[in-house]
Amino acid sequence: MELKELLKFIEMESERIRKRYPNLDEEKLILAQTVKINEELGELYNEILNHCSLQRKEKQDNMDKNAIEEEFSDVLITTLLLAKRMNVDIEKALKEKIGKINKRYEKFDF
Repeated sequence: MELKELLKFIEMESERIRKRYPNLDEEKLILAQTVKINEELGELYNEILNHCSLQRKEKQDNMDKNAIEEEFSDVLITTLLLAKRMNVDIEKALKEKIGKINKRYEKFDF
């Protein structure tokens, strides 16, 4: 999936959330989305522990072996939804951050 396609989905999902919770102001939606990221990160942590065989056996037996991909996706989507809610230009932010990271490595000879 290309970034443009993903951001189009984020725009659509953001509108659906706004319609689903019409009584919440922007501040409460931002707070809710922030809490949702924490929830999704917790689920990802559980999948990482499971992937590394660091969960209790009975918990490992009940976990879906392919769920880690879904949890990574949930974290990314939820984070992008929060960025959208807070009017962050994610394309610009990513481009600038990638530039900074690349610049950091210019002094190294790999």
